[in-house]
Amino acid sequence: QVQLEESGGGLVQAGGSLRLSCATSARTFSHYRMGWFRQAPGKEREFVAAIRWTDGHTSYADSVKDRFTISRDNANKILTLQMNDLKPEDTAVYICNAHGLISQWDFWGQGTQVTVSS
Repeated sequence: QVQLEESGGGLVQAGGSLRLSCATSARTFSHYRMGWFRQAPGKEREFVAAIRWTDGHTSYADSVKDRFTISRDNANKILTLQMNDLKPEDTAVYICNAHGLISQWDFWGQGTQVTVSS
């Protein structure tokens, strides 16, 4: 069982920045790919970014590439998402995810609201 707790959401104007954090409880991070998803009202959950804990390999959705940066703090077991040049279409609940590379299980946080005003 992996527990995930997000923080850092809020209201920001278009063009602004926010930094999201996800505190994790996993003991063996090498078994997981960590990532962020988002869900806007009336829409399906969509992939935003992911990072492989062992080697730091990252991947991004095309819609956020070059604006968002995912990173990890191994010592403190924290996943972060730096979001720059935010757009109104980035408005959503952002949800932290841990995907088991061996088990294929998925663990989810409760989410944090990000609202971008135009």
